[in-house]
This record gives sequence, C-alpha cells and structure tokens, in this order.
Amino acid sequence: MRKILAALFVGVLGLSAVCAMAAEPVLKTVAAVHKEMTALSGQKVSVKGKVVKVNNGIMSRNFVHVQDGTGDAGSNDLTVTSKQTANVGDQVTVTGIVVLNRDFGAGYAYPLLIEETTITPAK
Repeated sequence: MRKILAALFVGVLGLSAVCAMAAEPVLKTVAAVHKEMTALSGQKVSVKGKVVKVNNGIMSRNFVHVQDGTGDAGSNDLTVTSKQTANVGDQVTVTGIVVLNRDFGAGYAYPLLIEETTITPAK
C-alpha cells in the first residue's frame, strides 16, 4: 500500500511540474507573434520591446504599441491592452493572451491583439 501511495504522490508531483511549466508564457519577437498568431491564439506570450505609442483610458483599458526591431511593415508593431500603462520610449516586457479578430466597435478592430497584459520594465 505504501508503494502505491508513494507512486501516486510522485505522479501528482510530476503532473504539477508539467502544469507549472505549461503555464509559463513563451517569449516571442513581435514578428514571431504575427507569423504564428493562429497557433498562438488563446495562449499567453511575452514580448520584449520599446513602447512607440500609448492611448490611455479607451474603453476602460490602455492601448500600448510595442516594437522590437523585428518584422516588416504590417508585422513590426504589436498592440496590447492593459490596466497598466507605459511611456513612449520605455523598454518593457509585455505578457498577455493572444486574441485574434477583436472588434470593439467604433472603429477599433484588431486582427491581432494581446489582452489582459502585464507591463513590466525590461531587464
């Protein structure tokens, strides 16, 4: 009986470790998020880059645009929404959920958006 309980305990610990690793966001470049957006939809990702535009207080959220020097026109800028904000020129790490085809109405439609984002100073 002890062997069974020990094996069960080890199995639960192993499963917990796998789940904890799966919850860690994947670090991506701006270009990679654009390229892999379909596969990343619904997943948590992190991106390091420079804040290039900020629109605060729109629909109870802040819209922050981040670039990291990767990508071409149309795939070199990532828009994130957050309760937090940053200043233009800040180097940040943004971590949030990839959302596709988000339409807020009133002209705010995004084929790719990172939502529920945390914004931290880049290390």
